[in-house]
Amino acid sequence: MAESPASAPRFLAPAQVAELLSIGVDEVISLVHDGRLRGSQLGSPARWRVEESSLQGYLAEQSETARRMALWRQSQTASFPEVWGTSSAHGA
Repeated sequence: MAESPASAPRFLAPAQVAELLSIGVDEVISLVHDGRLRGSQLGSPARWRVEESSLQGYLAEQSETARRMALWRQSQTASFPEVWGTSSAHGA
């Protein structure tokens, strides 16, 4: 029995991915080679295609990295009272 279209993986051309990410097609292919995006060479002649679900995972990973960097930058600029609290616990 064939997979239903709703559960079949959807593939995007590298140019489509490049447009969505605002990067070059060569960078998309590099992300596939680096294992950060899942891609396959499909068809005849073989052309690269990227799994749409891996693009969603990549965007989530990039978002998490940006969130962590923002928190790190924020922690580097915090003063000691902000970090340890403003109330004096040692003899007032």
